[in-house]
Amino acid sequence: MHPLRGISGFIIRRVALGLLTLFVVSVIIFGATQALPSDPARAILGRNATPASLAALRQQLGLNRPVLDQYWSWLSGLLHGDLGTSLAASLPVSTLIHDPVLNSAFLVLCAAMVSIPIAIGVGIWAAIHRDKVFDSTSSLLMLGLAALPEFVIGITLVILFGTVVFQWLPPTVILAPGQKPWTDMKQLILPIATLAIVVVPYIARFMRASMIEVLESDYVEMARLKGLQERKVVLRHALPNAIVPTIQAIALSLAYLAGGIVAVEFVFNYPGIGARLVDAVSNRDMPVAQAISLLIASVYIFVNVAADVLSILVSPRVRTSLK
Repeated sequence: MHPLRGISGFIIRRVALGLLTLFVVSVIIFGATQALPSDPARAILGRNATPASLAALRQQLGLNRPVLDQYWSWLSGLLHGDLGTSLAASLPVSTLIHDPVLNSAFLVLCAAMVSIPIAIGVGIWAAIHRDKVFDSTSSLLMLGLAALPEFVIGITLVILFGTVVFQWLPPTVILAPGQKPWTDMKQLILPIATLAIVVVPYIARFMRASMIEVLESDYVEMARLKGLQERKVVLRHALPNAIVPTIQAIALSLAYLAGGIVAVEFVFNYPGIGARLVDAVSNRDMPVAQAISLLIASVYIFVNVAADVLSILVSPRVRTSLK
């Protein structure tokens, strides 16, 4: 057998393609931050800075070196685990973004734990009761929610449950310095609900379509003809095959959460990577902006690669086709 054939060969090719994509993304991120219409040295020293002080700071920060030299130094540091030093705070970028990354990861994890089971359940139930009241109602609701941006959903939830209509939940997240978000889960209800509402329609619609296709297949019909209960037909024969295409939808949704969380964090004043990225761009703090952007891209690529590999591992038909 050819060394790059079979399941292991597919995994190697997919990982290699992911690494190549990440390299290309790093070039784009570095070029985009370099193209920002501002001078980081002037942003740090202010408008009254003298030309001599600006030149000295640029030399100290390495901003006067050729762009390729700067990129190579940045890339070499990344490969050695060094994200650089913040231009605005003069602190290691890894130290500066540690807590925001942890906070955002926790928020995404909570949103995924809420949204994925709900979306799969809604999709399965709608497919089983196709063209009935629940299916029609849920399809219209999912379609309407899918058309709304995350910041619109967040603001609407704040108006309904945090300010004007009901005052049941905190409209913003207020954490003391060093306080972890899981110490006060009540403040996270609205941000988690916003992210869940954004994700559920996409996964639910995908799960419904996949489940309908499987329920109409020959092997499911054969299982029914054997006299199996409908519940066993759905759980044993239909669901394992219908969930495979849905894994890709789940992966895309999780990857979207990694980037779409920026707007949600801004709406709810959540101390995550969104707020840190906005501050970094405003202050022209290029190392921080580069690190956060590359982190979001890495999560996106990793989730998609993991979804491809997982789809193979759980699908006997796909594994057979690769042998």
